[in-house]
Amino acid sequence: MSQEFDLVVLGGGTGGYVAAIRASQLGMKVAIVEKEKLGGTCLHRGCIPSKALLRSAEVFSTLKEADKYGVSAGAVGYDFTKIQERKQGIIDQLHKGIQYLMKKGSITVFEGFGRVMGPSIFSPQAGAVRIEKENGDQEMIVPRFLMLATGSRPRTLPGLVIDGAYVVTSDEALQWEQLPASVVIVGGGVIGIEWASMLNDFGVEVTVVEYADRILPFEDEEVSKELARLLKKRKVNIVTGAKVLPESLEKGEGKVSIQAEVKDGVQTFEAEKVLVSVGRQANVENIGLEATEIKVERGVVVVNEFFQTAEPHIYAIGDVIGGLQLAHVASHEGILAVEHMAGQNPHPMDYTKVPKCTYSRPEVANVGLTEKEAKEQGYDVKIGKFSFKPLGKALIHGENDGFVKLVVDAKTNDLLGVHMIGTHVTDMISEAGLARVLDATPWEIGQTIHPHPSLSEAIMEAAQAVDGKAIHN
Repeated sequence: MSQEFDLVVLGGGTGGYVAAIRASQLGMKVAIVEKEKLGGTCLHRGCIPSKALLRSAEVFSTLKEADKYGVSAGAVGYDFTKIQERKQGIIDQLHKGIQYLMKKGSITVFEGFGRVMGPSIFSPQAGAVRIEKENGDQEMIVPRFLMLATGSRPRTLPGLVIDGAYVVTSDEALQWEQLPASVVIVGGGVIGIEWASMLNDFGVEVTVVEYADRILPFEDEEVSKELARLLKKRKVNIVTGAKVLPESLEKGEGKVSIQAEVKDGVQTFEAEKVLVSVGRQANVENIGLEATEIKVERGVVVVNEFFQTAEPHIYAIGDVIGGLQLAHVASHEGILAVEHMAGQNPHPMDYTKVPKCTYSRPEVANVGLTEKEAKEQGYDVKIGKFSFKPLGKALIHGENDGFVKLVVDAKTNDLLGVHMIGTHVTDMISEAGLARVLDATPWEIGQTIHPHPSLSEAIMEAAQAVDGKAIHN
């Protein structure tokens, strides 16, 4: 006889396991079906491993400049094997933590590939899950509610085949045993720029080829411009407005070349590796959606504001529904979906209040509307901006490039957006997120006493600058 659960979560990534824990807290009998390891892409092939490598790169870069801090470090080098071992140790520790949380919440974990079944003898409605195990065995489980949290995978350009040797995505690059001497990165979005910054810090020759007219095209234009300036200063070659031609790819003898159409014609790029970073695509194939009424449009599952699909007892969250494909977004979506199942009437998610981060050097973070977006939506805006250059803590830290920028509705004084570029701004953006949640005005932020010396003083000064009252501008 098949086992029955209140909730079955298809996918044990960040969104899926967080949703399972919240459901357990609400007294539900919960199961997760995961074909690989709990933690999903974020833990094993995304957020955590990439940031671990970025941290090692940052330490290496700092040590190379140790003399400016009055420290004699001698000859500085790195052991990439040990860097990878440290990265894996962090992953393993966090993975064990998730396994502990599953036991703590009495959440049953099924290892195998889950496939959604249509109405059958097991269930009068679609949503039973057939688990296909590695040894060929199968098992059926029947939920009252089903949550799709199957995540996403790296996208590539049509005709540009990922071979794992010469042409890779971040999945393969995270497993490199040694770094190449040179890399062409196709795509100047968040993942591409993080890799560009990291590899450059490790001494790799990096070229970024971006189709849009600027890197980080969804950031505020001033932020994109500043980051491009700083990366170019570090000898990262950035080519924008470039359409990569997959058919031009040539590889062999330890080298690969590819061409792109640019404003002056066609340009050829050569390196040891090509790293493709052009976004991610939802995992909607082969999971049984065709046996249900669930709609898939533009490659993602269609849901309502509470993450219900066309089958009301089946929910979907995270990368599989598109939108902001971020781990913290998936987690929050999962919690809201579970609370909706439980009849708790949660508030719909406001995506304009989601912090978004790029962990390059310097870091980039934002929440809310860019200046251009605000103007396009009809707002009369005023701007408050404060540079890190005169800030004591930034000078002490040794990294005083960048700024904080507030976008404000001139009529209502509402805070529309906050944009930051500088050291550790990914740790600072949560204050801006809280300000957006609480509808704080720049005056209220400016009246909040910030400790001195601290990097957060830049937020206070930027808020005061909205009305021309910044002290250190």
